[in-house]
Amino acid sequence: ALRLSYLRSGGHDPAVLDQLLHLQLEATVLEKGTAGLGRGRRMAVPAEPPSTGTHGLDAALLAVELENRRLEDELLALKVRRERRAHAGSRAAQRHTEELAQLQAEVGMLRCHAEQTRPWLHSRVLPPPIAPPLPP
Repeated sequence: ALRLSYLRSGGHDPAVLDQLLHLQLEATVLEKGTAGLGRGRRMAVPAEPPSTGTHGLDAALLAVELENRRLEDELLALKVRRERRAHAGSRAAQRHTEELAQLQAEVGMLRCHAEQTRPWLHSRVLPPPIAPPLPP
């Protein structure tokens, strides 16, 4: 839980992740010791860590698991961000389409209103009359 919290808050320091791995290994050893005692079997918790080969493999396996979980968390976060952007983009496009339709309707109404209030602008097809010729 601590590791997940650290990773979700953006943590990626290798030293901190290594410390978290070490703490998780210690917790696993303690849990195994406690589980053995709870079932009636006495399991001695070694004072020294297990053999270097086994310990190294366990640590490497745990490190790979931690990295896989971190990558899964990152992948999930990326998917969520992409869905949010796509959803926001579609909402924006819909809003723009509605605004465009409203503006086009307003332009049509203004044209109609202008034609009704100023009919002389469109009825003039001939040029204005020329003054009659002056008598000789």
